[in-house]
Amino acid sequence: MAGRFEIYRVSDECYRLRLTDSNGNTVAVSPDFKHLGALKDGINALRENAATGIVVDLRQQPLAS
Repeated sequence: MAGRFEIYRVSDECYRLRLTDSNGNTVAVSPDFKHLGALKDGINALRENAATGIVVDLRQQPLAS
């Protein structure tokens, strides 16, 4: 089974997206969305960008103080 996008209600006015892997582990949680349409647009953007996203390794940069 592939991972999945789970949409859930946080309050009467907010929704969140949870991305889970094939084992059901949470991989990422979105910020709050007030509109379901905006959340669905966020899912589409994640799908498009994840497939072509560049990995940037920032481990060599100094830590912020």
